[in-house]
Amino acid sequence: MTDGKKMCYDNSMEENTLLLNQTIAKNLTYYRKRAGLTQAELAEKINYSDKSVSKWESAGGVPDVYILVKLAQLYGITVNDLVGETPKKEPRESRTGLHILIMALSAGIVWLLATCMFVVLQLVAPLLEWPWLVFIYALPATATVTLVFACVWKYKMLNFVSTTVLIWSALTSVFLTALLVTVLEGRSGDALWTLFLIGAPLQVLEVLWAFFHYLFVKAKGGAKQPKAKKQKEKKGKKDED
Repeated sequence: MTDGKKMCYDNSMEENTLLLNQTIAKNLTYYRKRAGLTQAELAEKINYSDKSVSKWESAGGVPDVYILVKLAQLYGITVNDLVGETPKKEPRESRTGLHILIMALSAGIVWLLATCMFVVLQLVAPLLEWPWLVFIYALPATATVTLVFACVWKYKMLNFVSTTVLIWSALTSVFLTALLVTVLEGRSGDALWTLFLIGAPLQVLEVLWAFFHYLFVKAKGGAKQPKAKKQKEKKGKKDED
């Protein structure tokens, strides 16, 4: 093999290796995000450092075969899915529909329990005042359920809405309960409205958290772009050589 042919062969091998690294990096990032894991969480599961995971996902290297097999088992896929050109994508519509169904059923169970409690109270203690409070309590319970699912499935808007509903419905439940107690004891409940003042700073904190989290994610995404651009420029330079 002549020096010219050998150089072309080496350049071709280097380009193929770079392309393979980029493909694996893209697949590793896709399946990790689909599993709802951060780089640190994935690193903990496979007993590696998050720096190694970051290196693999930035095409700076590839995990060995043992780790690829371990990752494939973790994600419920094959090694070929991790090294292939295009990862298998679940239709987002079908996953979203399933998630909505699960949340609706879970919320329905909460309200079914509240209804059963209301009926029991009506039958056992018909003279009990304000039995409908169980439906007020069902509001923060429903918000908690949807908030848990929103955190698990990374639905940011639902997370925000559920937290808001949880804050104000919980305060409303406490207010009405305290009002009932004061009425039964014959005391004045004029100052109970101040309970809702607690919700104002909580709501502000939630808005600030959502805002700064958005800025952090945006800044993190922007920091990755120069690196990708640098890799493209490096590849273009090799092609010119």
